[in-house]
Amino acid sequence: MNRTGHHGGWQLHAQLAQDTHPVAHLGLSELRLMDDANHPWLILVPRVAGAVELIDLDATHQAALLAEMNLASHALRALFKPHKLNVAALGNVVSQLHVHVIARFQDDIAWPRPVWGTATAQPYTPEALVARIQQLQDALKQ
Repeated sequence: MNRTGHHGGWQLHAQLAQDTHPVAHLGLSELRLMDDANHPWLILVPRVAGAVELIDLDATHQAALLAEMNLASHALRALFKPHKLNVAALGNVVSQLHVHVIARFQDDIAWPRPVWGTATAQPYTPEALVARIQQLQDALKQ
């Protein structure tokens, strides 16, 4: 990692930076909260320059990303007790490799459909954002 905190030219995609808020700096990934209060929704962005697909990561990075996906999933399950966790690396809009981890509930606004394009995102209020990030950071320490 260089002194700017980027790995070999890695930079967070502008759309991800705009749509999410930082939660934690993990070993491989930036863990970010999607700015949509409709769903507890985390995004993991591996700090690997040029990575678009999971297969762009070497075996060590793949294992690290899986461990971080598990960490994010356990945090969401412990905090929110969802009916289901949706975990996906689509990248159709933003090609930079990133993994969505979303807590889903049978009574959520999009159930049982995917969260994308179903409802207008509801940005967190400043107070709710601070509280949600603190809640997540505490859960990650468990």
